[in-house]
Amino acid sequence: MGSGLDGSIDIPVTFTGAIGAACNLPLRLIIAACVRLRIHPNLLTFTGVLISVAAGWQLALGHFRTAGFIMVCANIFDFIDGKVATEMGAVSKFGGFWDSVIDRFSDLSLSVGLICLYASLGRTDYVLITSIAMVFATMTSYARARAESLIPRCKVGFMERPERIVLFMIGAFTNRMAAVMWVIGVLSIVTVLNRIQYTYLELTGRPQPRRGGLTGLFVRAFYWTDERATVPYDLWVLAILAFVWITPPTWLGDPMAPNGQGVLQWLMGR
Repeated sequence: MGSGLDGSIDIPVTFTGAIGAACNLPLRLIIAACVRLRIHPNLLTFTGVLISVAAGWQLALGHFRTAGFIMVCANIFDFIDGKVATEMGAVSKFGGFWDSVIDRFSDLSLSVGLICLYASLGRTDYVLITSIAMVFATMTSYARARAESLIPRCKVGFMERPERIVLFMIGAFTNRMAAVMWVIGVLSIVTVLNRIQYTYLELTGRPQPRRGGLTGLFVRAFYWTDERATVPYDLWVLAILAFVWITPPTWLGDPMAPNGQGVLQWLMGR
């Protein structure tokens, strides 16, 4: 990633970078409209959490596709509030605190919605899986916040909030929420462990794991420090999407698609 002659940031030629570039124009128009209308960014943040609660309610009812569309709306507000604050000159310490706290409520509302759904279906297993994913997703943010009170930066681990939100939307739109919960749960646990390890090594003055050689490939994959919109990031995204979309729902005991087929099963049955 580099700077163009006009000082702008060049987006890497990756498919995640291309998606980001495609979404950038409509979002910039929404940001410009909010700035022109002088809508306070804290109000945008609060509106986003109310919409997320509505998405959680739809998840609780099992209306996944409706929840997916509502999540898209909620995350427009979540994305633009900081940008609007910057352009309006309304950035403040309280605004950052408010945004962080509200984000946790938004995340939890989606997980609680799923837990209510699985509980109503009598699926204790997925109540537990979703609860574990919710706990470690919350701990991901807490571990970073606590670490950065002791060290300058602790941005390691793949499963951060944007990845979780996109996965929730993918699960909702494609009815693959069970697979999504497994991915979020496992990679959130890995991310929390990454942040604990990173903080320990930084505080004790020990070297971080080496990233060279064959061992380094494993370290690079599971001790994540690469940036988004890079080739390694795209590879991880493709691996996750393959698991979510190809794994047959019956293999995971998906409560919402007990007789559904994975993409591989569908292709073989043709």
